[in-house]
Amino acid sequence: MPAIAWIQMLVFLLVLMALVKPLGAFMARVYEGRPCGLNKPLGWLERLTYRAAGVKPNQPMSWKTYALALLLFNALGGLVVYSLQRLQGSLPLNPEHLGAVPPYLALNTAISFISNTNWQSYNGETTLSYLTQMLGLTVQNFVSAATGMAVLVALIRGIRGKQADNIGNFWVDLVRSTLYILLPLSFILALILVSQGVVQTLSPYKTVALLQPVSYVQSTTNAAGQTINKTVWVKQQVLPLGPAASQIAIKQLGTNGGGFFGVNSAHPFENPNALSNLLEMLAILLIPAALCYTFGCMVGDTRQGWAILATMMIIFVPLMVGCVWAEHAGNPTIAASGVNQTPSALMSGGNMEGKETRFGVTDSAIWASATTAASNGSVNSMLDSYTPLGGLVPMWLMELGEVIFGGVGSGLYGMLMFVIVAVFIAGLMVGRTPEYMGKKIEAFEMKMATICVLVPPALVLASAAIACVTVMGTSALGNPGEHGFSEILYWASSTGNNNGSAFAGLSTNTPFYNLVGGVVMWISRYFLIIPTLALAGALARKKRVPISSGTLPTHDVLFTCWLVATVVLIGALTFLPALASGPIVEYLHLWR
Repeated sequence: MPAIAWIQMLVFLLVLMALVKPLGAFMARVYEGRPCGLNKPLGWLERLTYRAAGVKPNQPMSWKTYALALLLFNALGGLVVYSLQRLQGSLPLNPEHLGAVPPYLALNTAISFISNTNWQSYNGETTLSYLTQMLGLTVQNFVSAATGMAVLVALIRGIRGKQADNIGNFWVDLVRSTLYILLPLSFILALILVSQGVVQTLSPYKTVALLQPVSYVQSTTNAAGQTINKTVWVKQQVLPLGPAASQIAIKQLGTNGGGFFGVNSAHPFENPNALSNLLEMLAILLIPAALCYTFGCMVGDTRQGWAILATMMIIFVPLMVGCVWAEHAGNPTIAASGVNQTPSALMSGGNMEGKETRFGVTDSAIWASATTAASNGSVNSMLDSYTPLGGLVPMWLMELGEVIFGGVGSGLYGMLMFVIVAVFIAGLMVGRTPEYMGKKIEAFEMKMATICVLVPPALVLASAAIACVTVMGTSALGNPGEHGFSEILYWASSTGNNNGSAFAGLSTNTPFYNLVGGVVMWISRYFLIIPTLALAGALARKKRVPISSGTLPTHDVLFTCWLVATVVLIGALTFLPALASGPIVEYLHLWR
């Protein structure tokens, strides 16, 4: 692996870590209602929103009321997105006169965007109007991300609460997440992206002349049955446009990932150069990483947040390096044929199949690792073209439960479920009732945490099995054998963990994949949110237990290593047989 690859990874990680503390502290001030610097310019809009919606911001909610408000709001959002797709042919801001989206695809897309999955079985530039993209998808990019952040804040209040019957107000958490955090950051990033060439316009698509016309041979058959070959010259092309920059900014910052164009962040109108690529990669991990520090601030012990962030980094960095190494190593079959895949020590050689030359191997592999660690799902390269081990890394990062950074809010509350499991197991090993942050972890808390830990793997394995044994599932495969199985397993891992990326060799725009994928995305989002809020409510009602000599420290190196082992062991034991049947055996076949 060339030296430049190490430098690129180091710069990316250093810049990310430098931003964690200031942003994390800012978000803690937002959620605690303290002055954050935006209260004067935006406070009036917050108060106006509450009045218009009839919300009483000072009225706290029990966990059940909080969950009900969340579910109703998300259900309404799904209905709006579905309706916009079905009616877009009759609505304005549709310069290309695109018709209604088919029912199964519209349902899948609606569930995908309200669940923060942003799985796409369509090409945006040929399927969705500007209005649908803006009013439907971009709005959901904000509020689905804010929903995950709200659930996290509710759980934090439960952990730090002292025999309280409430966990905050959902509407306040939703509004503050959107207004003070997501909107300002997205506005800044969108302006920078526009300056780099990302499009932001309501103009119709443009037809332009090619700088270098191309030709192809068109074969036809005449009445006599003779084949006639005709050379056809293509001198023009249609450039898709639209309000992309505003959607790209929030799709990355909110770990949404849905592309405005079909090829997502590999498209030059979404991601034109190295600077935009770096900024978008940083945006993917920025808020999930900073929320760890927010957690530490809000519970009154920043060491707790640093310990969780260290756990994420200990798992993420080796996997990212492994993915970069695997792609730089290239394909041994191609190497055996005498083709040099690594031109020099400075060039980013290796497996360039499916990658943009303006990004190269390193930035493509870093992006693939970040987007699957963070439940983002956007791509700047074709993951289906990765080497078997290079493709295994993003697949396994999802299968760990999207807790290595994960989605904004959802990644951290998912990791806190693993923390509770780790604390409980450690308590059993030393023979005392486990505690976390002064709260005893008892049967109910373990049941809720176990549901959150086990539901995603169950969904992944069950949906992959159904797809593998049915004609409707296998008929969509573009590749046979172990790689075809990897495509199905990746689809199941992506939908079952609310990621949204794909091995594109699987054609998922079918009634089977749209319906099954929609159900899986819905369950994996809301069947985790409900037990998380129930756990928050249970912890809030508990009294604090004084720290004693038998209390397990949850901020030191020992516990961090124990938490790493818990996450990795659960992920390995659950998915190693499936991975062995897909990418691992495919890798071994390359060396036959």
